[in-house]
Amino acid sequence: MLDKVTTPEPADRAEAEESGEAAAREVQTQKPGWFRLGPRRLTSRIVLLNLVGLVVLVTGILYFNQFRQGLIDARVQSLTTQAQIIAAAVAGSATVDTGSIVIDPDSLADSSEELLPYGDQFSELDFPIDPETAGPVLKRLLANTTVRARIIDKDGNLIVDSRFLYSRGDIVQSDLPPLDAERESFSLRSLWNRLVTWTFSYDYPKQIEYSLDNGKDFPEVAAALNGAKVSLVRLNDRGQIIVLVAVPVQRFRAVLGALVLSTTGGEIDDVLRAERQVVLMTFAFVALVTILLSLLLASTIALPLRKLAAAAERVRRGINKRVEIPDFSSRGDEIGDLSGAVRDMTNALYNRIAAIEAFAADVSHELKNPLTSLRSAVETLAYAKTAEQRERLVDIVKHDVKRLDRLITDISDASRLDAELARGEAQAFDLSQLLQSIVSYANDTRKPEQAEVELMLAMPPPGMDRARAYQVVGHDSRLGQVVRNLVDNARSFTKPGSKITVRVRRVGPDVEFRVEDCGPGIRPDNLERIFERFYTDRPEGSFGSNSGLGLSISKQIVDAHRGRIWAENRYGKADQNGDKPVLGARFTVRIPAAQHA
Repeated sequence: MLDKVTTPEPADRAEAEESGEAAAREVQTQKPGWFRLGPRRLTSRIVLLNLVGLVVLVTGILYFNQFRQGLIDARVQSLTTQAQIIAAAVAGSATVDTGSIVIDPDSLADSSEELLPYGDQFSELDFPIDPETAGPVLKRLLANTTVRARIIDKDGNLIVDSRFLYSRGDIVQSDLPPLDAERESFSLRSLWNRLVTWTFSYDYPKQIEYSLDNGKDFPEVAAALNGAKVSLVRLNDRGQIIVLVAVPVQRFRAVLGALVLSTTGGEIDDVLRAERQVVLMTFAFVALVTILLSLLLASTIALPLRKLAAAAERVRRGINKRVEIPDFSSRGDEIGDLSGAVRDMTNALYNRIAAIEAFAADVSHELKNPLTSLRSAVETLAYAKTAEQRERLVDIVKHDVKRLDRLITDISDASRLDAELARGEAQAFDLSQLLQSIVSYANDTRKPEQAEVELMLAMPPPGMDRARAYQVVGHDSRLGQVVRNLVDNARSFTKPGSKITVRVRRVGPDVEFRVEDCGPGIRPDNLERIFERFYTDRPEGSFGSNSGLGLSISKQIVDAHRGRIWAENRYGKADQNGDKPVLGARFTVRIPAAQHA
């Protein structure tokens, strides 16, 4: 540990300070975090994730909505009603009464068969549709509409088509392809239309145009000639949706032909395109709002994180300057928790660095004293004239060597303590059994001039299991070191023939043990200072017998176990003047008890 505490050379220090200042300038000149976009930036990820959710929602609306099917059903119902009205009008006013009756000679062969009822005889009457009369009827009923009507007679011949009904003076209009059609084939609008067509392509069959005499080849016409009403959805040559409705033209229950009504190509597609444009415009607006809100959200997350990262970088590069970590704890969220944790960690790091520096200074000071004494004794040894003087100087050298050895041992133990406590695995153990073992060993190995140690174990609270009452979680070897340090410290102040008492009891959620001696006690102003490194307050004649690290190491171990240690004096009964005599010192240690399920 000591060999790591070094002072940087002036050149290295200047270079480090220059790099730290350069890093600070770089952080100050950087743009705010929500302006920095990239595939690995937090802002980009937030924006993309929000947009992906919005795209999925809009795609689901465009693909799975029922608007198209509802629009087609409404158009089919409207066309069916319109076709029935037109078919009745055509049957009533556009047929020619020939007055002839068609008779099947085979029906008279069987004399046992009865004649047809009066009402059914009209179904055999022949009333052909007159195109000259049906044309004006269709034109009048389909005025101001985009519906196309076709009438097909019973033989499948196309006799009337509303597309070719013109009055005298009418102007025929037809759409021609634009002059720059080839240029528009590569325009953005054309590409967008192709993309929409490919994305929202329909699986309806293509509609084949009727010819003059093949009407019966189409299933909708054949069904209408048989008296049924049929509705179909087809696509024209441009891939546009058209709705067809075929109904029979009947008079007196006699089917005279079929009427086929169809919508104009693009009529339904224009409505669907307008509906998609509304959805896409809404998507564009919501996407813009989402991007702005995402950037705002990212600025409240990414910008504080960048500030924390920049401060951490300055801490890493800085040497002599104490960097202040930004405080976002007022936010009350995870960023605030992170800021508080980083601040606490940085403060702990600075405190640890300060402690290392102070420890190095204390070690240097404590090692100088025995070394100075050794050098003085060795230099004086050459001038000793008598054997008694030389023997006295040799004793001083031996004493200083022992003191150095003790100092180096305790310093090494203190330097390894944090690392061992961090790497070691804490386990539950019975503290009372550990104390019994240490007290028994201390009594077995004590010297005649040393005090005896007595252990007093209190009964656990009512209802608490004796086997679990004194269990704690920690490192038994290190807590044993605390007990040995306290016992050795008490023996150094206790006169021979006296006793040192170790008491163990359960205090709420903690396990407490005390080490009481019969020494002179501790001065009130030193009750806290005795736990400082290398501090000793001993009577004359005992200088150099202790390193002054025992109580400091004990406090360090107890703090690592989330416990407490403190010192106090034991007082007797007050005398006539009200003064209480000091009976000795008491060291109290409390460790959290193990939690059992």
